[in-house]
Amino acid sequence: MRKVTSNDTGLMGRLDATGVAGRLGMPVAAGTGGPFDIAGLKKRLGALDRRLFRSVADAHLPGLHHVLPRLSRAADNSLLWAGVAGALALSGRRQMRRAATRGLLAISFASPVVNLLGKQAFARARPSIVDFPLKRLGRVPSSHSFPSGHSASAAAFATAVAMEAPAKIAVPVAVTAAAVCFSRVYTGVHYPGDVLAGMAIGATAALVTKRLWPGQTVLGDARVAVTAPLHDLDPGGAGVVVVVNNGAGRDPSTAEAVRRALPEAEVVEAEPGDELMKVLQDAAARARVLAVAGGDGTMNCGAQAAMERGIPLLPIPAGTFDHFARTLGLETIEEAVAAYRAGHVVAVDVGEVAGRVFLNTASLGIYPLVVDRREDWEGKIGKWPALMLAMADVLMHDRRPEELVVDGVRRKVWLLFAGNCAYQSHGVAPTRRDRLEDGVLDIRLLAATSRLPRLRAMASTFLGGFGLSRHYLQWRADHLSVTSAGVPEAGLRLARDGETFTAPAEVVLTKRPRSLLVFRPVD
Repeated sequence: MRKVTSNDTGLMGRLDATGVAGRLGMPVAAGTGGPFDIAGLKKRLGALDRRLFRSVADAHLPGLHHVLPRLSRAADNSLLWAGVAGALALSGRRQMRRAATRGLLAISFASPVVNLLGKQAFARARPSIVDFPLKRLGRVPSSHSFPSGHSASAAAFATAVAMEAPAKIAVPVAVTAAAVCFSRVYTGVHYPGDVLAGMAIGATAALVTKRLWPGQTVLGDARVAVTAPLHDLDPGGAGVVVVVNNGAGRDPSTAEAVRRALPEAEVVEAEPGDELMKVLQDAAARARVLAVAGGDGTMNCGAQAAMERGIPLLPIPAGTFDHFARTLGLETIEEAVAAYRAGHVVAVDVGEVAGRVFLNTASLGIYPLVVDRREDWEGKIGKWPALMLAMADVLMHDRRPEELVVDGVRRKVWLLFAGNCAYQSHGVAPTRRDRLEDGVLDIRLLAATSRLPRLRAMASTFLGGFGLSRHYLQWRADHLSVTSAGVPEAGLRLARDGETFTAPAEVVLTKRPRSLLVFRPVD
């Protein structure tokens, strides 16, 4: 029998590591060359990335050195995409406006993920520009290389536009986005792997926008209680008082557009700093129909004023999301005016908390904190960047949960959500309702034991409700009592339809079924 040498032992060890263990499905240590050699895989991918970068650097593509560097610079700070979005919005077509809005919304999600999280987490150095063609070399940023922010914004915008616009618009935008992505390698500022990762993040961000702003196919689908139509309305708007909240910020020309559409109506412009509720109550006192142009926060104040006077509400969407108006099937001033002239009035539910109505949602816990932080910053950096920073601030800092007594049960609560009528989507921030007259509150509660359940549930909001924390509870009822178990004098901080206020330490959330009359397009 031949003696086994140390060399044979080493060979047998290697055979066992890559053979028997591999066949048995056992993990193989890094460095052995086995299927779980993560370090080796990263090394090979890195080498491939550098070879591809060098191939692009060595490529001779006539004419592109005049175009791609300029295109890359045009995409700095997403200015290129802002310009495209502006052109789409100015087209006057609703489909184009939706494409522009979704595109900018997708960029606002992708950019913080890349710049605040990705680049800091991976800290990859920029490619070496030794022997790189100087006439193609772009301005090398001081930030880290992985992932590519330009590529993320380009892919986010192009994917979002493709979700809304026809092919004759989406294809040129996609080609331009692909050229921007390639330009980042062609000008020497990114490896191909940086670009591919950025594109993946951008496309994902565009898909995420579906969670916050559903597609056009769900517009106006919600069931309502039909009432007798109004036939004696003046087509020019006599008897209509329109309150336009100029602080809503979607379109500064809203008031003039309303005057052109309803020349006989009285138009009142509420400026930032005005006491909006008082303006609306004064308008309702002399109106046969109260029309309100603004976002969801403005709309719920208008609903309260209209209900106090027993007159119908005409919602005119002029905010960022306009969840309530869109659920009714209204997206433009023209659609709202057409619904008014058709006289199609329906009855819908409202929720009520601390003497104030809400049309969509009321929340306690970390969401009011997010809204407060957003309002602190949005005047300086814009609404969407402020929202992203506010969410990061609230989620990443170790904030204490609220001590609440919810329907007689003492709980530590990260978030308590109550929706006006049942929402069909899952998670702690649902977006779609099939009915506006079901008589129930949709209640969702995220209890606290540590930071992890909070982060898991928040992540599930953007992943379609999958993998919800076991500390997440959901039920439906017609009322809900909530009492602060902390400092009673501090009261409860609540948000209703995106607006925050401080309520007493003990509140009851209730329903007022079919109590608001609103105009809606004829089916």
